[in-house]
Amino acid sequence: MTGRDVDSALLSPVWAGSGAPLSDEAWLAALLEAEVALVAAQAELGVVPESAARVIASVAASVRLDVVDIALRSRETANPVVALVHDLTAAVAEVDPAAADHVHRGGTSQDILDSAAMLLAARTLHRVDADLVECARALAGLAEEHRGTVLAGRTLAQHAVPITFGLKAAGWLAGVLDASDRVRRTAAELPAQLGGAAGTLAGYEEYAGERGHGVRLARHFAARLGLRAPDLPWHSRRTPLLDLGWALTAVTGALGKIALDVQVLSRTEIGELAEPAADGRGGSSAMPQKRNPVLATLLVSAARTVPAQALVLGQAMLAEDERAPGTWHSEWQPLREALRTAAGAARTAVTLLDGLEVFPARMRANLELTGGAIVAERVTAALAPRLGKAGAKALLGRLTREAAASGRPFAELLREVPELDRDAAQDLLDPAHYLGAADDLVDRVLARYREHGRGGPPDRPQ
Repeated sequence: MTGRDVDSALLSPVWAGSGAPLSDEAWLAALLEAEVALVAAQAELGVVPESAARVIASVAASVRLDVVDIALRSRETANPVVALVHDLTAAVAEVDPAAADHVHRGGTSQDILDSAAMLLAARTLHRVDADLVECARALAGLAEEHRGTVLAGRTLAQHAVPITFGLKAAGWLAGVLDASDRVRRTAAELPAQLGGAAGTLAGYEEYAGERGHGVRLARHFAARLGLRAPDLPWHSRRTPLLDLGWALTAVTGALGKIALDVQVLSRTEIGELAEPAADGRGGSSAMPQKRNPVLATLLVSAARTVPAQALVLGQAMLAEDERAPGTWHSEWQPLREALRTAAGAARTAVTLLDGLEVFPARMRANLELTGGAIVAERVTAALAPRLGKAGAKALLGRLTREAAASGRPFAELLREVPELDRDAAQDLLDPAHYLGAADDLVDRVLARYREHGRGGPPDRPQ
């Protein structure tokens, strides 16, 4: 133990070791990056000496700041930027007192913190999308390989009609592509924040002594950070937070859907899928025989927590005045948790899907559990011309109940129906002959996947 509080994901293993740059130190570095971008943009526009901007950038790159001390001092100002600016200014003053006067000139805490948040969010979304691309690759392979692998489609936990595992994988793929599209759109729209004390840019213009300087500065500042220059400051217009929350919800939701299906289909009684094996993975502290679907479990946990964090970000839309006391402050931790949880989930999903084990023989065996009843819908359609739709449905319902009660196979009872030819019954009962447009649907999703791949992931902010 170090004697200092460390957040190492002990209680959120979905992102442990994921490498997502969202630690306290990463936030501090992003705040410094925003400060450097601000003074560099001011130097570009001639209102700060280039030499001062270089000194500030050099000190910011090398200064050793105590993140715990800054966090504790932040209690006195309700945000970490004030303490950061104090320490950065002092460090610059030791090198060049004149340059220190240009640290955070005209700025406000929200400009720096919001811009740093968007910078980290953009980088995280890039990582998430890169992993979603890998998930899509694995799923496209499963969809193609198993387009003819038949299994029971299930609705409301019961066998419904036959489907293919290729179609199920294509459905998972479509969800991942939906999430990736949303992530890319959101990343491309993330804005820098520059507004000054109350969104008028007055402080920046006063130091520059020039009308119109503020808007130009905002453009240069955003370009420095690789973010979008907004139409106006968004101190109390928190749409970017809303967009981020729901993009991350789309990611964990799409992956959580896959995970739920994997959990169900890897049940001992079903056994149609299994997570990739690895030493120690899926082990139980008490039961040595267990091989728990732990990767899917991590994904489900992520999918259940991120929407709650997104809800907090959505409530930030209700921001009074030009800076909301408490509302703005409530965003930071849910945003960080949602970002790193989604990033960890995307990385975990790559591991799951790259090694997912599929057992077609078990799928076929499970298809036969109802003795052919899984194609009762098809038989109903075949008998409807003779018995009418209602009559055929009633007959098939009776045969299904009789099969369950007597133990006689549904197929055997069906062959006794006088309106149905025995040879026709044999064909009707083959699940592989009742797959509808499954193959065409797989092709449609695979075509979308190929088009999506040509789009490529968003540019990574530097």
